[in-house]
Amino acid sequence: MTRVFNFSAGPAVLPEEVLKEAAEEMLDYDVTGMSVMEMSHRSKAFEKIIGDAEQDLRDLLNIPDNYKVLFLQGGASQQFAMVPMNLMKNRVADYLNTGQWAKKAIQEGKIYGKIDVIASSEDKTYTYIPDMKDLKISEDADYVYICHNNTIYGTRFTELPETGDKILVADMSSDFLSEPVDVSKYGLIFAGAQKNVGPAGVVVVIIREDLITDDVLPGTPTMLKYKTQADNKSLYNTPPAYGIYICGKVFKWLKKLGGLEVMKKINEEKAAILYDYLDSSKMFKGTVVKKDRSLMNVPFVTGLEELDKKFTKEAKEAGLVNLEGHRSVGGMRASIYNAMPMEGVKALIAFMKKFEEGNI
Repeated sequence: MTRVFNFSAGPAVLPEEVLKEAAEEMLDYDVTGMSVMEMSHRSKAFEKIIGDAEQDLRDLLNIPDNYKVLFLQGGASQQFAMVPMNLMKNRVADYLNTGQWAKKAIQEGKIYGKIDVIASSEDKTYTYIPDMKDLKISEDADYVYICHNNTIYGTRFTELPETGDKILVADMSSDFLSEPVDVSKYGLIFAGAQKNVGPAGVVVVIIREDLITDDVLPGTPTMLKYKTQADNKSLYNTPPAYGIYICGKVFKWLKKLGGLEVMKKINEEKAAILYDYLDSSKMFKGTVVKKDRSLMNVPFVTGLEELDKKFTKEAKEAGLVNLEGHRSVGGMRASIYNAMPMEGVKALIAFMKKFEEGNI
């Protein structure tokens, strides 16, 4: 068996250590005589799995006591509806449009109320984060919404918008746990697991307790009320148990590594060598304004569609897979999440250099 370097934007690379542990426990988890896939979510064994996962996540992010941690289903996209259903009391919310996923959240939000787009980078194909000085936040806005890291376009918020007394909601799907975060600055954080934390099917929600109420929009399904999920400790119905189990192992792997400060340093080093090469290359060019570059998703192009296709084809043959850019933008994209080793980034750069030498 040969492992490739998987640069997919998601579902994405997971730590080999985690995969090996899961493989060893596949048939018999902790002397239960069964796989986690087979066990009851009401069992003592699974209660410990989900309890440990929550505590480890709390430790990693220093989550304040007045925040709940939920492990839900439906991925980040379901949160596009769940957030307004639960938080849009005045039927008004402000959104920053910085990419495809923010745009989808905006469209979903419009089903439930008035959405004001108070900043956008759509004019330049989302290659930058808009200036957030003097944002005109709506007086009656229930919350302000951002997509913290933009997977398709490779931008990220390096500072947060000033929202005053308004709730800040953040989709952190593609940079969750890549660096320390002050949770107290947000009312609600959500993250689809399949990019930096675990398998597809789990979404992690961190929500301030005062936002968990019965005062939701009429017609909100029982399952989509944060209060239902919080009151039942994410066990209102059968949760994505195996996915939560893998997330828990990733949390332990991060703690063993030294936590999020250490992870941030590693991620900055990986991104720096890749961006440095792109900035010096005569063939490959990064597509993002330097100050807004993501540490997780690095889009780049040659400028010629046929050459881009040749590159991704030959890269795949060399064991560097899933480097194609999103279908909406083309080009290439290297997603270098937490579990992508430095060795993988260096292998990519070495291949890019060789490709450049042979195709100029």
